[in-house]
Order: sequence, then C-alpha cells, then structure tokens
Amino acid sequence: MRSRRILFTASAAALILAATACSGGGRRQSTGGDGPAYTIAMITHEQPGTALWDRVRTGAEQAAKQHNITLKYANDPDQAKQATLVQNAIDSKVDGIAATLAFPEAVGPALAKASQAGIPTVALNAGLDVYQKYGALMYFGSDENLAGESAGKRIADAGSGKALCVVHAEGVISLEARCAGVKKSFPTTENVQVNGADLASVTSTLQAKLAEDKDITHIVTLDAGVATGVMKAKEQAGSTAKIVTFDLNNEVVQAIKNKTIEFCVDQQPYLQGYEAVDTLWLQLTNGNDLGGGQAVLTGPSFVDSSNIDKIAIFAEKNTR
Repeated sequence: MRSRRILFTASAAALILAATACSGGGRRQSTGGDGPAYTIAMITHEQPGTALWDRVRTGAEQAAKQHNITLKYANDPDQAKQATLVQNAIDSKVDGIAATLAFPEAVGPALAKASQAGIPTVALNAGLDVYQKYGALMYFGSDENLAGESAGKRIADAGSGKALCVVHAEGVISLEARCAGVKKSFPTTENVQVNGADLASVTSTLQAKLAEDKDITHIVTLDAGVATGVMKAKEQAGSTAKIVTFDLNNEVVQAIKNKTIEFCVDQQPYLQGYEAVDTLWLQLTNGNDLGGGQAVLTGPSFVDSSNIDKIAIFAEKNTR
C-alpha cells in the first residue's frame, strides 16, 4: 500500500463546497458568472478517437463555465509537441495550467517552468508518482497500478488462464502501469502493442493473436474505443476469451448490458477535467490547495451488470 495520503472523490467534493461557501478573502472575489475572468490552459496527450478525452473536456468546460473562465484546451499525443504546447501556454501568460504527465521526462520540465514563472499548475490523468517533482500543486486521476492490480485480481478470482493486456499508445506511463498491475495479480498476462488510432489494425492484430493462441482466456483493453475493435476481433477469431476494459463509451455500456464485456474499470474522466479547472480557480481566488497537495483519486471503481443501468444515464451525457 502507498504511504501517500489519498483523498477520495466524496471528500474532494465536500472540500470544494466548503471552500467555495466559506472563503471570503483571496486574490480575487468569487467570479460567479460575470466577475473577473481567468484564462486556464489544459494540455493533454489525447490521441484522436479516444472517448475518454471527450469526458475530460466536458468536465473542464463545465467548471470553466461555472467560474467565468476562458479555457484553452490543446492536445498532442507526441510528447515533444505536448511539451511545446505547455511552453506556448506559459508564453501567452495564462493564469493556470492543467496538464497530463503521460511522458513526464518530456512534459515535466516544461510544466516546472510554469511553476517557476508563478503560474499555478495541476496534473491530471497521468503522473501520480511524479507530479510533485515538477511543481504541480495537485493531481487528479486514478492510481493506475492499483487499478490494474484490482482488475487482475477480479480476473484471477474467476479462474486461471492467460490474459492479453492491449496497450494502445506506446510509452504512456499510465498504460504501462495498468498492465503491470494486471500482471501482478494475474501473472500469466502478456502485453500486446497496437495502434489505438487505427481501429481496423487493432482488430486485425488481435484477431491474428487470438487465432494463433487458443489458451487466451481474458483480454484487457485500456481504452473504451479499443474495446470495440477487440470485440470484433474476438468474434472473427471465434474466441471464447472474456473481455474487460478501462473506461466507458456508449458501445461499452451496451456491451456490459449484453455481457459481451465482463466489466469496466472506471477512472471518472469527467471528474478529472472538472476538478483540475475548478481547483485552479480555487487556488487563484482563495489560495486553497485541495487535498493539501496530495493526490485526489477519481478511481478505480468497477462498472458491471450490477450497476450499469444507473451509470448508463450519466455515460450518455459524457459525465461518467
């Protein structure tokens, strides 16, 4: 277990309400809908076609709307280009920066420059173990090692076999951590690299793998969009392997209802985007540090046939 003190979502929400209701001082008054405005940049490693980022951005936009914030969202899956986007945000003198640290060695130093320039920063989605190193005040996301470990344990509890962990973006530390966690709980796990931006190639790669290795009993995908390609691959290969995935989209919701997908590991990306922007606003207006600088976890939690009907309502709105 980690020694780091973790605050969960319920605590985070309570702190936000308390800070918003009780703070009377700070650098500026509460903006409401028409007060002084801030500009906040959100810079991610979003890969085209990934449903997760629609939810992150929806959350960020909702927080920005509530606080009269100008949100500048930018993304690039190339680590050098993402670092450049962070530098561009610094040069444009934004009031705050939220960034993913999927490639910490490339993006981290750029984010540190923002802190050195007096621009408050937070990390989201990726970078749990390194965000403090680069001066980010807080982190919002899942503990990816724990998430993978929890998924692997659930697979192991269902019986023995062999699992594939499908990595859809090369070099992203959060994806590597998920697969490492799965393998820790379910040692007979093999990683397979695919191009998540090309679902046709995902399907063909997995179809070939499943046709070649009949011992595969489970497939773990790390993205909801990739899961749709894997479902096609399983059908075309005539495989009986069970599919589990990280993250939700409409297709995954229906697949869980149909029991085509066993369960989803949910990290609540809407909450990651919302809290990143909302917390920067709290820092700018009142000097508050949500979580006292410690990580605020938004997951992992499980979505399966027992709770899918309740969660599906929110998934349709891109808020879950």
